[in-house]
Amino acid sequence: MKRIDLTAYDVPEIVARCVEVPDVGAPAPGEVVFDVLAFPINPADIGFCRGSYRLRPPLPATPGAECVGRITAIGDGVTHVTPGDLVINLKRENWAQKRRVAAEDAIPIPSSLDLKQAAMLRINPPTALLLLSDIVDLKPGDWVVQNVANSAVGRLVITFARERGIRTVNVTRREDVFDELTALGADVCLTDGDDLPERVKEATGGADIPLAIDAVSGAATARMAACVHDEATVCTYGAMSGAGPELPVGDLIYRGVTFTGFMLGRFLERRSTDDIRAIYADLAAKMEKGLIHAPVDSVYPIEEIRDALIRAQTGGRNGKVLVSPNGAV
Repeated sequence: MKRIDLTAYDVPEIVARCVEVPDVGAPAPGEVVFDVLAFPINPADIGFCRGSYRLRPPLPATPGAECVGRITAIGDGVTHVTPGDLVINLKRENWAQKRRVAAEDAIPIPSSLDLKQAAMLRINPPTALLLLSDIVDLKPGDWVVQNVANSAVGRLVITFARERGIRTVNVTRREDVFDELTALGADVCLTDGDDLPERVKEATGGADIPLAIDAVSGAATARMAACVHDEATVCTYGAMSGAGPELPVGDLIYRGVTFTGFMLGRFLERRSTDDIRAIYADLAAKMEKGLIHAPVDSVYPIEEIRDALIRAQTGGRNGKVLVSPNGAV
């Protein structure tokens, strides 16, 4: 079988190689085997390849935070999936043609889902969902301000917020995405800049904003903090700037702003297996109805991982780069 291995932690398209490795073998009791049908190349995967991500396992290492697969075999005692079922995998190392994992990590999803969309179900949709449910007790009519609003997570935040009657201020680097975000349900769209807090106040009529969602970090975190009301919360879930979050001492001490962080795995670990499956069942149902849809830029075979990685790091794309290890999807 084919798998992507890193020979070092460095420039992704240089260190990632498609190699032949032994088959994963038959599942033991409590395990499943599935063919990987598609996986996306996420920013976290790029960081993993570079060695800048929080996980840095011994080499050779296989990237891959998410994928969609089809069950080919189940071990004794496995009852929640059967051969032929589509699944997403809660574990990593998914840049491969096959995976053998503990059955509890294979989450069944409807066979009717579009495979390209299903490949992107594991991370971004629950991230957006839990950012709106687990950080602050938001109610209909509340405002949320977020940056990187044109990202996959940002677009989903808009979609889920609209569904709940929550209003959003959406901050981007470019104005040319405003129409798309407005069509999704964005209430306000603004470009980032030093005067962002003043423009947010004007656009919302001076509304109290209880939550800011930050994926840029650095000085952007301070701008987000200046947009929210006293004793509100700023939650950082990414650092696209490459810098650590900056938050003025006055916001923390005098205004009582709470600063926190979000990582999907940490928030899912607080839930039971049944609860996690229920979350993904709900998200899969939304995907079936077309409420969740992420643009796809291109799909590459696994043998062309170098070209796929180069494309995934190219600016101006409108969508994710996917890889299909076992034929076209």
